Amino acid sequence: MKDIVLIGGGGHCKAVIDVVEQEGRFNIIGIIDKSELCGKKILGYQIIGNDSELNNLVKRCKRALIAIGQIRSPSSRINLFDTVLRLGFILPSVVSPRAYVSQHASIGMGSIIMHDAIVNAGAMVGDNCIINTKSIVEHGAIIGNHCHISTNAVINGDVVIGNGSFIGSGAISKEGIKIESNYFAKAGSVIK
Repeated sequence: MKDIVLIGGGGHCKAVIDVVEQEGRFNIIGIIDKSELCGKKILGYQIIGNDSELNNLVKRCKRALIAIGQIRSPSSRINLFDTVLRLGFILPSVVSPRAYVSQHASIGMGSIIMHDAIVNAGAMVGDNCIINTKSIVEHGAIIGNHCHISTNAVINGDVVIGNGSFIGSGAISKEGIKIESNYFAKAGSVIK
């Protein structure tokens, strides 16, 4: 297994840990979070430093995954993504073994596909995305970079979602529509 560091130690980090453990490709060496949390543990993994230590950390661990969630704004995830790329980290995509990703779909770097999610044939998921638990990305859908498709959301066929968008839990899109960048869909909404 290859070493990886997780960046961000909040609630989403716990779900990320579970997916990384289940996938079995990476060994989590620790978590980067706020300075005052150093030494604490999340699900048995120690917080080993803060963002300012990433420059030194990349010398001993080449892989990182952003483990903070996204609700109102993708800016924190985007800033971290840009920072770790600039420092030379590799951001692998991570897919739960309980998810289904078609061999005819593509997943961008640093994106995570959570438990029981479906990414169907011809779908494209951009970089640094969260395709959360039980969400569906149907055939031919294109998800831009830095998007969060929340739990149980349904992105129907041939939908195009712009960069930085958030689709809330249980939201459903009409098929074939274009959703602008930085769009925010409330939980349970219908996007037409």
